[in-house]
Amino acid sequence: MTTQKTKKENPFWSLAFNIIIPILVLNKLGKFIEVGPVVTLCVALAFPLIYGVSDWFKKKKANFISILGFAGIFLTGIIGVFELPTEWIAFKEASIPFIIGVAILVTIKTPFPLVKKLLYSPEIMDVEKIDAILIEKNAKERFDKILVNSSYLLSFSFFLSSVLNFVLARIIMHSPSGTPAFNDEYSKMLGLSWPVIVVPSMIVMAFILWYLFSSLTKITGLKFEEMFNVEDK
Repeated sequence: MTTQKTKKENPFWSLAFNIIIPILVLNKLGKFIEVGPVVTLCVALAFPLIYGVSDWFKKKKANFISILGFAGIFLTGIIGVFELPTEWIAFKEASIPFIIGVAILVTIKTPFPLVKKLLYSPEIMDVEKIDAILIEKNAKERFDKILVNSSYLLSFSFFLSSVLNFVLARIIMHSPSGTPAFNDEYSKMLGLSWPVIVVPSMIVMAFILWYLFSSLTKITGLKFEEMFNVEDK
């Protein structure tokens, strides 16, 4: 019996539709077309919503990035639509990575730890082959401990991102929400988030991946490239 492989998700299209394009719509659409903040918010939300629904029909499971993108854009848009205090942006920017960090910790002892979705996913790695070797070598319990350690490190990276997001927002965001100055400051904050937030988080993530893959190499004997799912041409 042949198993039909699910087509892998293109990470660039995922980031574009779920995060980049909605942010551009939220901050730039009003400068080119005379539309209100509610319409702008609806247009921005349409991108992660359509992408997530489409992905659901293809894979029959929720798209994690679409959910994050929708939540982030929705919260930012609501702050602008209702002209809430600017300070709320700092809490909003910190809340999403904080919630993810908490979710990673909470799910460690469940049958579906979030770290497996993020780092040990069958869409990326050849989980079936790796698990078979782990069982053969009686090392499944040892690897589970490595995943737990990776979960703690991964949650720390999201908590670090949460703190950096909060500090950056508090430094930059001062103008009243719903104003052009607010949108300009928000765009500036997003631009600075790459060197200030993304780079430190990526360093932590790189260490986590090194720890995970080097541990797998020692346990299974597989080379780095042998751990990943490669579609037959």
